[in-house]
Amino acid sequence: MKTTKRFLLVLLLFSALLQAQEGTHIIPQPVSLQMKNGSFTLDNTTGIKVQNGDKETEKVIHFFSEYVNRVTGFKLENGKNKGKSIVFSIGKIAEIGEEGYLISVNPQEIFVKANTSKGLFYGVQSLLQTMPFSRTNNLVQIPAMEIKDYPRFQWRGMMLDVSRHFFSPELVKEFIDLLAAYKMNVFHWHLVDGAGWRLEIKKYPKLTEQAAWRVDDWGKSWNWSEVEFNADRSKATYGGYYTQEQVKDIVAYAKVRNITVVPEIEMPGHSEAAMAAYPELSCNSKNNFSQSGNFLASKVESDYCPGNDKAFAFLEDVLTEVMALFPSKYIHIGGDEVDKTSWIHCPKCQARMKAENLKDEKELQSYFIRRMEKFLVAHNRKMIGWDEILEGGLAPEATVMSWRGEAGGIEAAKMGHDVVMTPGNPCYFDHYQGDPETEPIAIGGFNTLKKVYNYEPIPVELTAEEGKRVLGSQANLWTEYITTAEHVEYMILPRMPALAEVLWSTKEQRNWKSFTERLQPHLVGFEQRAIRYSKGNFKVEIQPVVENNKLYIKLDTDNPEAAIYYTTDGSIPTIQSTKYEKPFVVNTSMTVKAIMVLNNKVLSAKPAEQSFTFNKATGKVISYANPSSTHYRANGANTLIDGFRGTKDIGKQWHGFNENDLVATIDLGSNTTISSITLGCIQNYSQWIFLPQWVKFEVSQDGITFKEVQTVKNSISASEKEIQIKDFTAKFAEQKAKFVRVTAKNLVKCPAGHPGEGQSAWLFVDEIMVE
Repeated sequence: MKTTKRFLLVLLLFSALLQAQEGTHIIPQPVSLQMKNGSFTLDNTTGIKVQNGDKETEKVIHFFSEYVNRVTGFKLENGKNKGKSIVFSIGKIAEIGEEGYLISVNPQEIFVKANTSKGLFYGVQSLLQTMPFSRTNNLVQIPAMEIKDYPRFQWRGMMLDVSRHFFSPELVKEFIDLLAAYKMNVFHWHLVDGAGWRLEIKKYPKLTEQAAWRVDDWGKSWNWSEVEFNADRSKATYGGYYTQEQVKDIVAYAKVRNITVVPEIEMPGHSEAAMAAYPELSCNSKNNFSQSGNFLASKVESDYCPGNDKAFAFLEDVLTEVMALFPSKYIHIGGDEVDKTSWIHCPKCQARMKAENLKDEKELQSYFIRRMEKFLVAHNRKMIGWDEILEGGLAPEATVMSWRGEAGGIEAAKMGHDVVMTPGNPCYFDHYQGDPETEPIAIGGFNTLKKVYNYEPIPVELTAEEGKRVLGSQANLWTEYITTAEHVEYMILPRMPALAEVLWSTKEQRNWKSFTERLQPHLVGFEQRAIRYSKGNFKVEIQPVVENNKLYIKLDTDNPEAAIYYTTDGSIPTIQSTKYEKPFVVNTSMTVKAIMVLNNKVLSAKPAEQSFTFNKATGKVISYANPSSTHYRANGANTLIDGFRGTKDIGKQWHGFNENDLVATIDLGSNTTISSITLGCIQNYSQWIFLPQWVKFEVSQDGITFKEVQTVKNSISASEKEIQIKDFTAKFAEQKAKFVRVTAKNLVKCPAGHPGEGQSAWLFVDEIMVE
């Protein structure tokens, strides 16, 4: 029996030593990590020493000791010297800044050094990732190593929306714990929106008595105007709010974990809940319902009235209480998607515009934002808002959070303003991260783990100096379809660790294969702690690539070890189908279907599928008189000649033009016999996208002198609310042409009766087809 026990002990020691020698699985990848021989074994003789510590250092040590006790059962006492030591030290260390740290591990001692307690905390997080994620009776060994580490960006964040669905303080703390584990440092708390007010404001009790509760089944629709309530206030029981004491507790909890909580109080739009409680703050109080619970109905005014001084007094009172609760330097004021229709018809707003010499409602919005910023600056705070705060002129000291692509962030950085990049692609974690066939319901879109990991927060359009204005990035979790804590976990994991590495590690260090390998033990840890996460994206990505006037199809998967099998005749692929090796040429119309295979097992629940429309314009050279919006880039300049047809999903395969016309010229390469030209367009009334007024088709031999062959007028009303996909086609007698020009006339302004009446209209186009 003794021999057997000795053998098992030796086997256990060998296994633990082997694991220590294999390396670490630290995420984010440290700036410098050198593995050494040997390891440090945690046991009941291990003590803690502190050099030049303070109260904040004590909190870090307590955090570390609690974790070690939880997973090993050992209590690491401060000052214990009878055995091995873990030494925490605050000093003056060059290069690593206030969040960096140094770790040195040998068999007898571990040294964690930093300039501040923040750095010590991040050093602790790296040490914890070398330990088990849950309670174990095995030996816990930390590999001998040397680490030098510090972050690339100062803003490393995540946003949680608690307005659409309210989440408990316990879930909020779990969210913060996950952020801290991966060295994220900003928790953006979206507390206020049209769907519910979630923060106790003592001066205005109706915000939590009424505006925090609603009657609905939100999952039926994320479009507020479609939600039906038909219930009285007494039945408005869905919702909740955080008391000020709960908020103070959460803010303190986050501080121990080096996380700043940035509150968001939406204004001037997305304010239906507040308007229902205090309708006198809107442009037309008669359109609001303070008693029915129906504060998301389309007839409820959604904006504060900029012509009403009472609205500003209310918001200043609210922000005064907010600032007392949140020590954050930044206060987020929203500022996005403001429907200015009510301002157009409001006498008070029009009077304000006249008194302030404002030329339009965009400048009225800018007046509103500037006025609120002045109040925040007077209280030594900084205002941050979504990129719509650029409209009408940006407030002097405002920071812009760029979500509609990167254009707003680029513009703000060039103006000398700080920027946080959070474009919908790939930073919206409410989008699908895997095949929608197998994933929980999401709002749409497709932001895979690999897309998140490959994101670069500093746009190439910025100079090195302008790039310094990019503070960092964050991901956003909007919760229209997310109702449970488990679903919250699932949507952020493992995408959040991927973004954490993007924001912490150097750009040159990032390596997808290395990350996926280091991620595996973390996924095991999630399972051990019953934390839900996505198992991955098993859908093959089908990408068009245009090179040398030819269209190629590139297939890719998130798993670097997987194989891809495909067909081009529309049949279902199997492992007996063609194995993908390299991009292949498209020279005829086809339907590509592809599957992902790992270890001879098909992982794709359903084959990825894409139909290609091959014609005489496919893969040719295209140029534009007016650039498309950077918010809707699709496949870049080649979108209209890549063979991809758009669907009702406006986020894919569509070029968008805001107010501008489409004027596109295609060089067919040589004189070509043609007899028809087609342009694909879409109308999506609720998204302010309208079919063109007309489309003009022209041909040319030299690219200078063009002859009109036909102009096709639009036959569908701009008031048609059903989504319409329409091809505009010119058919004519056969003729030779080397160049084709297509002009689509934008509607320019949203039509009368539309919620955005008088504001910029969008034109969306997907493909030019020449036969």
